[in-house]
Amino acid sequence: MVHSVVFSVLLAVALAFATAVTACTPSDKAALLSFRQALNEPYLGIFNTWKGEDCCANWYGVTCDPETKRVADVILRGESEDPIFERAGRSGHMAGYISPSICALDRLTTLVVADWKAISGEIPPCITSLSHLRILDLIGNQISGRIPADIGSLSRLTVLNLADNQISGEIPGSIVNLNRLMHLELRNNRLSGVIPSDIGKLPMVSRVLFSGNQLTGTIPSSFANIYRLADLDLSLNELTGTVPSQFGSMPVLSTLNLDSNRLSGEIPANLLSNSRLNILNLSRNSLEGHLPDVFTQKTYFTVIDLSNNNLRGAIPRSLAAARYIGHLDLSHNHLCGPVPNSPPFDRLGSSSFASNDCL
Repeated sequence: MVHSVVFSVLLAVALAFATAVTACTPSDKAALLSFRQALNEPYLGIFNTWKGEDCCANWYGVTCDPETKRVADVILRGESEDPIFERAGRSGHMAGYISPSICALDRLTTLVVADWKAISGEIPPCITSLSHLRILDLIGNQISGRIPADIGSLSRLTVLNLADNQISGEIPGSIVNLNRLMHLELRNNRLSGVIPSDIGKLPMVSRVLFSGNQLTGTIPSSFANIYRLADLDLSLNELTGTVPSQFGSMPVLSTLNLDSNRLSGEIPANLLSNSRLNILNLSRNSLEGHLPDVFTQKTYFTVIDLSNNNLRGAIPRSLAAARYIGHLDLSHNHLCGPVPNSPPFDRLGSSSFASNDCL
């Protein structure tokens, strides 16, 4: 009899323990439901799945750690190939704001609330308390306010994507402390002020996209210290000064877009002789001087756009030696002399050379 009672007690304890580790915690569930209350998604019904006791089971966009049953990922994309979008025959549209209750998910590693078009409000300052966060992607909404000043405390962050919003203020200086960051995208916002001069402290980053803001000041030469940097886009800002000559010696850089700024000075010769650089757009600035005559058989550009500057002199003869140049635009400068009829010039239209002084 005693053994039977003991067995029953142990079985009840075991079942209770099993239930505890196979369902999400009450605190995580409460945080998700509070997060949901701040959002309105009327067309797809994705939040209709957020019901039942276990938020780790079939709650759309929610993933839990299989061992701890703590919420690890919240991934809600307004543009997706998921069947729920195919059935609705449309992309997503969601309004509301990102509730600070998301910060109660203290084991969160991924937060994606992207391309919903109408989510507004500010980034909750408490987001920087999520010490396990690796991906923060809020692209394609109407989020305003500032980037949290202590964003650099997210030491595990690998992706920070806040593009296509209405975020204002300066880029926080602490951002250079994100030493695991690989992708940094802040394009198409309302950011102002200067780019942190020590941006080169980001050792792992491969893409930096700051285009379409109101950034001022000079381009930090410390960008050249980022060994892995392959894609740098600072176009459509109000940057001044010269193009750093250090960019010409960057070992991985393949795309450099600095167009539509207020840059002056000459084009660094080593920028055009860098055989790894594939796309170069310096158009719509106030660059001057002659085009460096530094092209070789190793030169391979899919795009060179130097239009709408103050370049003078002749078209470099060495351009004819280039291995490949897909698109070349030298229009709206002050160039003079003949246009060679050898490759790549023989397949370029007259618009590539239009509005020069005497070409």
